[in-house]
Amino acid sequence: MSEESKKPLENQEANNENASKENDFVKKAEEKVQEFINSEEVENIKNKASEVIGDASEKLADFTEGAKEKVNDFLESEEVQNIKSKAKELAEDAKEGLEDVTEKASEIAGKASEHIADFVEEAEEEIKEASKKTKGFFQRLFGK
Repeated sequence: MSEESKKPLENQEANNENASKENDFVKKAEEKVQEFINSEEVENIKNKASEVIGDASEKLADFTEGAKEKVNDFLESEEVQNIKSKAKELAEDAKEGLEDVTEKASEIAGKASEHIADFVEEAEEEIKEASKKTKGFFQRLFGK
């Protein structure tokens, strides 16, 4: 073989050797990572994290329960009951006031309708009287 035909074979052999070294390196790295994942230190960290999460969950549940109790105590307190009572009284007063206003409005509307009927009746009489006077005036004016 000539020198030039030997070069591609040498390059291919070098590439194969490099690929083999890379594969060995990757395999060793994977083994080391797996060893680390399975190590006692990682297990201890996982256990400690689970323990901390459990404690935090417990504390959160306790806090939530305490907050519920405080809210219920506040809602049942004398101050809140007084406010509720006052609000109820005000609502009743407002209802009575509205009823009074409605009654007065009905009375006023009734009186107004009576006065309107009287006014219409008086207006009709005035119109008749004015018509007679106007008719008499034009008859005297034109002599009919």
